[in-house]
Amino acid sequence: MIAALLYGKEDLRLETVADPTPVDGEVVIKVGAATTCGTDLKVWLRGGHAKMLKPPTLFGHEAAGEIVSVGKGVTNWKIGDRVVANNSAPCMNCFFCKRQEYSLCPNLTWNNGTFAQYLKIPAPIVKHNLLKIADNLPLELAAMTEPLACVLHGVARSNVKPGDTVVVLGDGAIGLMFVAKLAGDCSAQVLLFGGNEQRLKIAEKLGAAKTFNYHQVADISATVKEFTQDFGADVVIEATGVPSAWETAITCARPGGTVNLFGGCPRDSTITVNTEQLHYSELTLKGVFHNTPEYVKQALSLISSRKIPFELLITQNRHLKDLEQVFNDMRQRKVVKVAISS
Repeated sequence: MIAALLYGKEDLRLETVADPTPVDGEVVIKVGAATTCGTDLKVWLRGGHAKMLKPPTLFGHEAAGEIVSVGKGVTNWKIGDRVVANNSAPCMNCFFCKRQEYSLCPNLTWNNGTFAQYLKIPAPIVKHNLLKIADNLPLELAAMTEPLACVLHGVARSNVKPGDTVVVLGDGAIGLMFVAKLAGDCSAQVLLFGGNEQRLKIAEKLGAAKTFNYHQVADISATVKEFTQDFGADVVIEATGVPSAWETAITCARPGGTVNLFGGCPRDSTITVNTEQLHYSELTLKGVFHNTPEYVKQALSLISSRKIPFELLITQNRHLKDLEQVFNDMRQRKVVKVAISS
């Protein structure tokens, strides 16, 4: 089969590799749609990921398709089933899993390789994080289950109440998903700060109460206070993975507010926190990572309901042979998410 392999920084190659064969508990799917992700872009630019992969490796982690072969012992799935697989599964046996803190499992089974004609799904993912797709749901929408599951995890950890003012920093696909969920299902007033006019318009369609181009804003925290009676936001969600944006996020929160530091920064990054503000304003700072099987199920259910027009995030459909150009377009912020087919 043809597959994309990541060898290092901005070194992505399409190669012919052996078709995957499932062993006990595994299945293989024919990839119908693989969606690009901001995490993929960061991994491509940085040449690796602290947890998910180490080059050289098959690349990509969001996909939906059809089962074409099953391994021994697989009884709940059959050839022809339309499915979406999360890119990980917890072990269910460790200290954290026993406390249902599945995203902290040190034994997570990771799976990469969605930018290919076929994808093998490891047995733990088949058991805990493989879901069936309704016949009428487009595969490119189903493929967004994994990032939306991460967002639902992030929302659940953010203490958002109906009517809260929530600031989202970052207009990538994740930031836009936060807008959609918070404005649609949580009845929050969402203020989005981003740097791309096309994306800001998408955010307005997804329910943002107000959008700001940060290139035209002298002081983000001062702007937030203008809209919040000089208090600051009830909840701030940082969705860029830039250390300076983490620091900005903290300055945007009201006393008693919650700051969700969601965007993953480069390894060994540090930030400076004003201890007086943190202490006397009783701020809650949270790092939130990845997803859990329950949020994966919730994400597919929300996508399938069609209550939120997640199709707005798919700005292009491209062929696997165009993948390198797609990543260059992502770097230049010409696209949000691209659905890749082979």
